[in-house]
Amino acid sequence: MKKLLIAFTALFAAFTLAACSTSSAVSNNNSTIKVGVAGSEEAEIWSNIIERGKKDGLKIKLVHFTDGNQINAATQNGQVDVNAFQHYYYLNQWNKSNHGTLKAVGKTYLAPTRLYPGKGITKVSDLKSGDQIVIPNDPTNEGRALALLQTIGLIKLKHADLATPNDITNNRLNLKIIPVDAGQLPQQLKTVAAAVIDNGTAHDSKLNPHSAIFVEPISSASSVWINILAANANKATDPNVKKLIKLYQTQTTKDLFKKYYPTEIPAWDTKF
Repeated sequence: MKKLLIAFTALFAAFTLAACSTSSAVSNNNSTIKVGVAGSEEAEIWSNIIERGKKDGLKIKLVHFTDGNQINAATQNGQVDVNAFQHYYYLNQWNKSNHGTLKAVGKTYLAPTRLYPGKGITKVSDLKSGDQIVIPNDPTNEGRALALLQTIGLIKLKHADLATPNDITNNRLNLKIIPVDAGQLPQQLKTVAAAVIDNGTAHDSKLNPHSAIFVEPISSASSVWINILAANANKATDPNVKKLIKLYQTQTTKDLFKKYYPTEIPAWDTKF
């Protein structure tokens, strides 16, 4: 009887271990990660990554937001595991302003911003005294737009982490530089001389990037504008996050950028 009890106990233990092993395998094969994104940004890229993730045992669920602050807040409090919408500069400023602990976990792409011509303008030299130029009104992209106008030679700025129109020290053409909501910039081209428009907004509005009269130059200073995958610090080493990064940073993804977003430069293995 004792031998029978020992044998039964061993058999039960083996069965339990096998069941746990099977359960663990099922769990690992059905891992889910929530990714916060802005609208339909890079939809073709993500659609492909989602399909590749299924084959690799990772279920990727996109959670769509309309505001970057909301995406970072949701990442901070755990509503999403990782997000994909911002560059290093935006992340650093958000962390400072919100006492955040978000961390860049992987590079994605660099998207140079552009100056698009408005009414009666075909080149930068067409701009004349008193012309209106609209720029994004959110602090990060407003500062980037002003830096672009300084690079062109239209204005000079005093040193500021987040430049605003108040930081303009020289405006040789007395241009009227007006911050507006980023989503309204393309429509403003009908009435203003020019607009500084980020790549995502231009793409969503079907603006031809080749129509731009100036493109943000790429240099070592561009590193702050590289877009990233960002996660809460306690999620940075999560296996699912690492698997997502590996799926993203591939030649397949590069080929998709070349096909659908040729103005965006894959940045994870590129030196600027």
